Amino acid sequence: MGIVLNQSLKNTIITYAGFGIGALNTLYLYPIFLGATYYALANYILSVANVIMPLFAIGMQNTLVKFYSQYKTDEEKAQFLSFTVLFPLLLSIPIIFIGFLFFDDILFFVSKKNPIVKDFIWLIPFIGLSMAYFEIFYAWARVHMHSVFGNFMKEVGLRVMSLMALVGVYCQWISIVDFIYIMAGIYFLALVITMAYAFYVKMPSFQIAVPKNVKDILEYTFYIILSGSVANLLLDGDKIMLNQYMIIDNIAYYSIATFIALVISVPSRAMHQIVYPITAKLMHDNKLTELNALYKKTSINLQVVGGFVMLGIFVNINQLYEIIILGLTDPAEKELYLGSITVVFMIGLSKYFDLILGNNNAIIFNTKYYRTVLFLGVFLVVVAVGLNAIFIPLYGIMGSAFATLLSITFYSIAKLLFVVKKLHLYPFTKKTLHSLGITAVLFCMFYFWDFPFNPILNILLKSILITVLYVYVNYKFVVSNEINDAINMVLKKIKFL
Repeated sequence: MGIVLNQSLKNTIITYAGFGIGALNTLYLYPIFLGATYYALANYILSVANVIMPLFAIGMQNTLVKFYSQYKTDEEKAQFLSFTVLFPLLLSIPIIFIGFLFFDDILFFVSKKNPIVKDFIWLIPFIGLSMAYFEIFYAWARVHMHSVFGNFMKEVGLRVMSLMALVGVYCQWISIVDFIYIMAGIYFLALVITMAYAFYVKMPSFQIAVPKNVKDILEYTFYIILSGSVANLLLDGDKIMLNQYMIIDNIAYYSIATFIALVISVPSRAMHQIVYPITAKLMHDNKLTELNALYKKTSINLQVVGGFVMLGIFVNINQLYEIIILGLTDPAEKELYLGSITVVFMIGLSKYFDLILGNNNAIIFNTKYYRTVLFLGVFLVVVAVGLNAIFIPLYGIMGSAFATLLSITFYSIAKLLFVVKKLHLYPFTKKTLHSLGITAVLFCMFYFWDFPFNPILNILLKSILITVLYVYVNYKFVVSNEINDAINMVLKKIKFL
């Protein structure tokens, strides 16, 4: 337990540090140092690589974590580790071959609207394969109880190296085109470093052998590929669709807006790591009453915390964009960035709705029905692609954001109804309405006025006022018992009670 707590704390600190560096890169350095076109190009390349990554990894990073502990002897473990590394490489060969076979068709398809993509398309599978094997070797270290280094490379290392490359562009040590190639090299370097660390943790003894439970492994892998592909398409599919219908610069405006909105979903990560094993145990023991109570607690707690984050973003969004465009010189480009503020609201609301479902996903993936929900996810991706194809030509990046809002909302409602109908579990209570009301009232109070100061001071003062009022009102209405208990504990420590 000591190892788990120690590494969990370190990973939490690393994740937030990486997020801070990522915010600096995404909100300020990329737009100013690269410009909209090349920032959008870099974002598009990484988005497509992230989408195809599950095909190269074929789910082996998750399979390794799930099955490794089931092997008892060193020989069996060596065979399994060898299989998880070599099998994806074997299957990647035909995928790459098919890519070469239809290279001209693929090239025409992805570059017909934006010819600039043509010169860099080969970087996509290179980065995708690097991402895939990074995840596999990171999982290799995790199963041996060494999770911190890989998480550091993923959350901080990649972003710091990108930051250094951006500084190189600013100092004119490298060109913007050089940066795109260096970006690909950064992902490969991260793979090599993580692989070396994984081998340091556990020196491999590669064997050409098939594990005895290969049927179970391949079945599980299939569903993980499905799950990973759905998740990545929902995360990056809209950017890929934008490239097909609009000038690539629009991906830059859209990416900044979605990055800001994604902050709303950050609080759910820590809670899901905690409640997932608890949910699994309650499901296994068939303790549905306790599970229903946990469902409601996670829902309202995430709603309160996520509502606070969303409120802070929404009421300060205009000032935040003023800071983002400070370093830009083109008035037209400034207007285009400012025009994407609506995207923040639409993507943010979709993340907020998904957030208030609490441990819904943990419940679903611990039932015998999880396969059905995975196929439901595939259907959602088809719907999302269709909606993007309809709305992007009509409304541009606003249309893509609206398509994402509709898609994620439909998917969230479907998952909610699935749990309600199949398991008779309900996440919402009267306190859900109280929390919604508090958030809505404070938004109306603070969004439509600003302090007559510079944007940074404005954000600081409004955030302080919102924090005091939000915490006070939620505390007085006892919207969340757990959060009230935590506040009482803090107050006692500082001798206010």
